[in-house]
Amino acid sequence: MSNIQIVANGIYFPKKQIENNQLENTLNLEKGYIEKRTGIKKRYYAIGETIQDMALEAARTLFSSKKEKKDVDLIITATTSTDILMPGISNYVQKKLELSPCICLDILAGCGGYINAFDIAKVYMDSRNIKKALIIGVEKLSEIIDKEDIGTAIVLSDGAGATLIEKEEPYAYQKIYVSHIKAEEDKENILTYQSGKKIYINGKEVYKYAVTKTVENIHELLEKADISLNDVKYIVAHQSNLKIMKAIASRLHIKMEKMYTNIQERGNTFCASIPVALHDMQKSGLLKAGDKIILLGYGGGLNTGSILMEI
Repeated sequence: MSNIQIVANGIYFPKKQIENNQLENTLNLEKGYIEKRTGIKKRYYAIGETIQDMALEAARTLFSSKKEKKDVDLIITATTSTDILMPGISNYVQKKLELSPCICLDILAGCGGYINAFDIAKVYMDSRNIKKALIIGVEKLSEIIDKEDIGTAIVLSDGAGATLIEKEEPYAYQKIYVSHIKAEEDKENILTYQSGKKIYINGKEVYKYAVTKTVENIHELLEKADISLNDVKYIVAHQSNLKIMKAIASRLHIKMEKMYTNIQERGNTFCASIPVALHDMQKSGLLKAGDKIILLGYGGGLNTGSILMEI
């Protein structure tokens, strides 16, 4: 096993902001409806930018020198909204940043894909001579939203987040790192997307899934790690909907202060939401060495996953 540390976080959001009043006027909704229903105040749409462009810009912010690019042996991109299959987004980032030959992977694991990507990177670091890994979550959801569907139009946003992790050698003690990732069949097709079509979200059923399976997953993670939730400083969850996150906190019997949220200003960016949250937390000085946090992903699949790690 190896210790890993988060070296840097980067984000990218398009310039075009879509405020609630714009959507409320278009969808004939009463003033304040969207924030009350979702907690979201604004979201972002990429105009004239590709999904590769956004992934690249988020990754580019991590590197200020050629030295920092050295020894990046693995790039994993998590997304749900791409129609780019070959070469992958990871290959595009590698090429544009002129990174040395490395492993490049794009994965599809629903909204929780970043969790899978992070854990895959950890496995590679433990089993191979990989020193640094670049993990990217990126979405261009604005192109695949049915703009007349209230369930998706008021929630989804474009954006990208990137995390650079590094193997810590030597280390004084073994940091906690435990993951618990699993998938179960989406029998009712409550959260789906096919290329050339629009995203479909059954809001009521997604809510029921999200507030039950996530709590179950976290309890199983804590049991696996033999640690109390009291010892965890933050839960950094997929920013799906403020109501969902409040319900998760309530069912875990924790205060909302422990459930980090930034969906208000970012919207729901699917795979990008957790790395964007990590960036915002680090920028605000909320994360310090020794802090224990839980990363929590959930969504299409149905995929549910959590990682308990020490900063």
